[in-house]
Amino acid sequence: MLGRTVADLLIARGLSIVTAESCSGGWIAKVLTDIPGSSSWFECGVVAYSYEAKAALLGVQPQTLQRTGAVSQETAIEMVSGALARYGASVAVAVTGIAGPGGATPGKPVGTVWIGWKRRGGYARAEQFHFPGDREAVRRSTVAAALEGVRRILTS
Repeated sequence: MLGRTVADLLIARGLSIVTAESCSGGWIAKVLTDIPGSSSWFECGVVAYSYEAKAALLGVQPQTLQRTGAVSQETAIEMVSGALARYGASVAVAVTGIAGPGGATPGKPVGTVWIGWKRRGGYARAEQFHFPGDREAVRRSTVAAALEGVRRILTS
């Protein structure tokens, strides 16, 4: 439902989207490309789990990853900015987080997710979430929050 709303907004505005995903593993791209006709507004999706992939595919600075880690506001902002700059869409969304069950670190428990959004010509912003539940629940909540954020930037 939310994917369809985002699709309709993109179509109505003549815009396209790119996704940059870590903890969601391409689920945002799947939700969007499940919609018939998505090739007219879905540019591409990048799944970048490793530090190396985040740097090579999205332009995240190695210093950022070393200083703040993959699950941080800075990394989410660099992911979303890099996706928008590299893949030519009008809007980008990026997610990085800890879906679990492992991977938690001090100050970053399982369920910690940063989501970033950016519209071409605008400023990137990122928001931190703490989603409850198991791996699937965290990932499902991440997809919903990411798409809700896209909806918000398309209607503001």
